[in-house]
Amino acid sequence: MLEKRIIMHIDLDAFFASVEEREHPEYRGKPLIVGAGPIEGLKRGVVSTANYEARKFGIHSAMPISIAHKKCPEGIFIPANHELYEKVSQSIMLRLKKYADKTEQYSIDEMFLDVSDKTKNFKQAEEIAKKIKNEIKENEQLTCSIGISSNKLVAKIASDFKKPAGLTIVPQNKIQEFLDPLSPRKLIGVGPKTETRLKDMGIETIKKLRAASKEKLVDAFGVHGEEMYSMARGIDNSPVEEYTEIKSHNRNYTFQEDTKEKELLMKTLAIMASEIENELKKEKMFYKTITVRCRYSNFDTHIKSKTIKLPVSDTETMLKVAEELLDEFLKDERKIRQIGLRVSNLTNKKIEQQKLT
Repeated sequence: MLEKRIIMHIDLDAFFASVEEREHPEYRGKPLIVGAGPIEGLKRGVVSTANYEARKFGIHSAMPISIAHKKCPEGIFIPANHELYEKVSQSIMLRLKKYADKTEQYSIDEMFLDVSDKTKNFKQAEEIAKKIKNEIKENEQLTCSIGISSNKLVAKIASDFKKPAGLTIVPQNKIQEFLDPLSPRKLIGVGPKTETRLKDMGIETIKKLRAASKEKLVDAFGVHGEEMYSMARGIDNSPVEEYTEIKSHNRNYTFQEDTKEKELLMKTLAIMASEIENELKKEKMFYKTITVRCRYSNFDTHIKSKTIKLPVSDTETMLKVAEELLDEFLKDERKIRQIGLRVSNLTNKKIEQQKLT
């Protein structure tokens, strides 16, 4: 049977901690917590990643280091080595790209692959997934979990279903059966606060969420309610897209305290946009793609981009699109540690005008 879309989501297991265990074999089998040390991190330090031994003590990403230390005082606490993790990530992502024509790096330890053109069915996709798992294990000494389905949403949920080193396949005709018994928390953008509100409404499973009317969810959650209505039905038509351009201008800013305050975030983006505009004017260049990059309090990093039809150089357009992208990030309940702005897909106006005439 020829499937319409076959999407994989590869998630590296406890990535930061696993890299540290690879570099320091003496850590294996012991609770390992990656983040600021318990002394210097008491004020704002959070757990970046905990290995599976540490998770047995109830420790998880974004937990304050001070609480993690109380839960597991005998644990090994080490600072994050982001330069090393970026290097290992780049090596793995490069390996993954050869398995699909369309790829999308979702974060430092996650990637989507659209293998629709490489396979005819989920059985063939399963064989590719096994090859990927073996290659990462043999060459990087790391494990990954893979979810396979007909869209990104379900593939991502599936990759988390049998961690660590899991492989879960959810064909199109099994999506509802797979999703129904799960907690709505498994859906993208549903955090603890939304989960609590849903429980107060008597909604504790995706099946019950699916039974709720769209009007009821929109009244309670606004636009996000409409999104939950679709996600509960396993609907996600978003394409697998890689946001990379050869030439760009960008700025990043790390806040002293993690924030979700939109006014502060927009003021920061405005300053960066002004600086980028000055650079574009000096080079007499124009952009078509705007990208916002957010790093959350647990160092989980995501990017969102939008490409406009015609090249421009003004900050007004830049900020208007940036605000649209930022609003998507703010649906997540986590606070933002670092924000970045990038314009790319650059061109010279005269060349572009010749193409249009």
